[in-house]
Amino acid sequence: MIENNINVLYIDDEDNNLKSFRATLRKDFKIFTAIDGEEGLRIAQEEEIHVVIADQRMPGMTGTEFFERMVQINPDPIRILLTGYSDIASVIDAINKGEVYRFIDKPWNIEQIKNSIKNAADIYFMRRELKEKNLKLKKLHSEMNQFVYSLSHELRGPLMSISGVSKLAKMEVSDPNVLEYFEMIDTATGKLDDFIYKMLDFYRSTKIDHKVTEIHFQDVVNQQMIAYREKFDLTHFHIEVQVNQKIPFFSDDSKIRVILNNLFSNAVQFQKSQPGPKRISLTVDVFDNQVIITLEDNGIGIEERHRSDVFNLFSRATQRNVGTGLGLYMVKEAVEQMGGKIHLESQIHEGTTVTVTLPSMN
Repeated sequence: MIENNINVLYIDDEDNNLKSFRATLRKDFKIFTAIDGEEGLRIAQEEEIHVVIADQRMPGMTGTEFFERMVQINPDPIRILLTGYSDIASVIDAINKGEVYRFIDKPWNIEQIKNSIKNAADIYFMRRELKEKNLKLKKLHSEMNQFVYSLSHELRGPLMSISGVSKLAKMEVSDPNVLEYFEMIDTATGKLDDFIYKMLDFYRSTKIDHKVTEIHFQDVVNQQMIAYREKFDLTHFHIEVQVNQKIPFFSDDSKIRVILNNLFSNAVQFQKSQPGPKRISLTVDVFDNQVIITLEDNGIGIEERHRSDVFNLFSRATQRNVGTGLGLYMVKEAVEQMGGKIHLESQIHEGTTVTVTLPSMN
């Protein structure tokens, strides 16, 4: 930062003090002066001021009153108050109302005030840089939201067309070899569509701020079960669902669904391949200030050496060519963002139980 680029406004009701201040510091900073608070407020509105110094004892408007009004007009410049020891009450008032950066005792010396101005200017420019970066970040966040949803829409459209054409073609083809090719197309499009859904869930669970609403778990679970029966072949599954809710519960609906979707999807995909009963149990218990969601299956289970890694991004606990390695990571992210906890218990070849505890967010 070049010192001559620091703009300083000095307000004092004594003209000799203004002239002395300008003469002493004009080679180091760009100086603006005002004989009273009203003139100082006008300059602060018209010029880009980085540091403002005001004398406390001025007729008409004190330094503290000036800063209090200036905060409403232009809160960005860093404020320094000139005051005597006897004005301690004014100093406290300035802290509370004028948000003063520091105080300088009168009479001030050159080095003290130079250093104070430089330090105050550093704060001003750091705050401005942070503000600019925050604005860019908000813009990027908004653009990313639009990009993700637009991309998912643009990708799913052609996928659904391919899937529809494939289904029509299979109805008109009798050659088993040709039918096998269309089955391969359907499998590939299904996997890609599932990945797009996973990416949307990933974005919802990790990048989007909470949107708290009242959650009616029975309705949510019923809706999701309809979607699961359309998505998965659950013919050979015995599914138990129990929702115990007698009191209102408030949370983020989309993140709740991300949790349920990925837990249920894992329970289906990581079932045993050999014949035998396949079981999934989902229980939701709502208490005064929290909900406990428990999903239990009798699938392939998770080896002990993999259990500590299953919540990591792109981690897989099996060599099966299913899943994206995103599911449990998204569950953990959504749970932690809502201030909850997740616990996993698993036995190889016997099954897995995942328990999610979430606080009410009302």
